Amino acid sequence: MGRIVRINDLDTEGLAPYRDTAELSLKAQGLFVAESPKVIRTALDAGYEAVSLLSDEKYITGQAADIVERVGDVPVYSAGKKLLEEITGFKLTQGVLCAMKRKSEDTALPAEVHRVAVLEDIMNQTNMGAIFRSAAALGVDAVLLTDGCSDPLFRRTIRVSMGTVFQVPWRFIGKSDSGYIGRLKEEGFLTAAMALRADTVSIEDERLKRAEKLAIVLGTEGDGLKTTTIEECDMTIKIPMAHGVDSLNVAAAGAVAFWEMRYRGV
Repeated sequence: MGRIVRINDLDTEGLAPYRDTAELSLKAQGLFVAESPKVIRTALDAGYEAVSLLSDEKYITGQAADIVERVGDVPVYSAGKKLLEEITGFKLTQGVLCAMKRKSEDTALPAEVHRVAVLEDIMNQTNMGAIFRSAAALGVDAVLLTDGCSDPLFRRTIRVSMGTVFQVPWRFIGKSDSGYIGRLKEEGFLTAAMALRADTVSIEDERLKRAEKLAIVLGTEGDGLKTTTIEECDMTIKIPMAHGVDSLNVAAAGAVAFWEMRYRGV
């Protein structure tokens, strides 16, 4: 069971991970912060190790009581809502945060992979979290990210994903101009770029549905995929639109694509 540490001021030793809004700094220390009981439980279930907890007093014997029991002999810092907001700089709507140790980013993918989402230079943390949640819900086996992407273990991404970043295997695959499409092809993937081009096929194309291994490639929010990426892919696909709408937000487009091109078996 965690060691309860009642805090009365901002200088209590051990609060640095919760005061540090520079998440790259936390990453450099091998840490990340998860928010809400549900998300923290998911991380613990996935084998992530807690360093400490920061909790609203009432959550310790309430919604987070089971978490306090699970985390071992780590400090559980406890305070009222006002002091918690002063420490973190934001309102804790879910009442509890957990500083956790990162795992190696060289995550092994499942032995059998049929659908992967490939994210090229996607920086928006909300979009990243939504993509992971859709990927988990709609049968994507893994998420691959170029080095230009935001880190999936940033707090907002974790929260928006509802913890699915701990459930869907993911890894960084290098820079977006380093030939990663060619490597996916060598591994037997049909590569499909989502882009607004004239030379596209419909997302409903039967070749996409029948593919044994399919990589769905999504680009950054503003400019989309690099021209070289699109040209290297086997196919360029587009979601049919109505009412003059030309595109969807990348997270919404990803959800549609994951469902429409889900693996149906052979």
